[in-house]
Amino acid sequence: MTSTTARRPAPEPTTSRPLTGRHALVTGSTSGIGAAVARALSAAGAAVVVSGRDADRGAALVAELRAAGGEAHVVAVDLAGSYAGLRRFAVEAAAALGGHVDLLVNNAGLYPVGATEDLPDADLDAMLAVNVRAPHVLVGALAPAMAARGAGGIVTVGSWMARVGSPFGALYTATKAADEQLTRAWAAEYGPRGVRVNGVAPGVTLTPGNAAARPVLDAMAATTPAGVVVRPEDVAAAVVFLAGDGGRMVQGTTLAVDGGIGGTRLG
Repeated sequence: MTSTTARRPAPEPTTSRPLTGRHALVTGSTSGIGAAVARALSAAGAAVVVSGRDADRGAALVAELRAAGGEAHVVAVDLAGSYAGLRRFAVEAAAALGGHVDLLVNNAGLYPVGATEDLPDADLDAMLAVNVRAPHVLVGALAPAMAARGAGGIVTVGSWMARVGSPFGALYTATKAADEQLTRAWAAEYGPRGVRVNGVAPGVTLTPGNAAARPVLDAMAATTPAGVVVRPEDVAAAVVFLAGDGGRMVQGTTLAVDGGIGGTRLG
């Protein structure tokens, strides 16, 4: 049985900045969905650690967040690196935020797609490391302290592709399915001690990294109820909701932010 710990009250939110007083770490946040999440959390009042392999790009985003009145820091990391490096990163991120992390957003992900027989071994190893191993190690490093304080949150960014069979990207979709199961298991493991664990599953999302494929993405999105591609800001809004007090009864759930692609078929 899980031992119980007295839960401390969350910082009192303000109407326009509901995450004031929270300390957030967002992996893979120097561009794309992660950068949108960092911006949204900062706008909601959270202090944010921006992380990624590109320290210069991270520093530019931090400067932007600070110019808008937020508290932000950059901590570079290679999530495919060593176990010791990942745990050191968790310590450095907590130190940058004054000693603790209230919210961990596991956003970073690699998504090479193609036929199973064509996937290079190095890409296979990197996907497992970044998409599954890194979230697991970071939760193990940060969630116990959240539980000891009696409050905290974890949100992992998955994919709509985790829920369907696809003729390409088998391992990528499997890693995202693993993230959904980790979300359910972590909710059961840490939820009784005040740590809310959830996920977000974006649909066909347009980011700087896939802008060259815009015609293909538009064609896919045209068959959904929404009819348009998902924006990184749409995913970020869901993360803010799950992190805030409005999502306090959402536990162990992966929220689809996919324009309906996962749950509907038109025509």
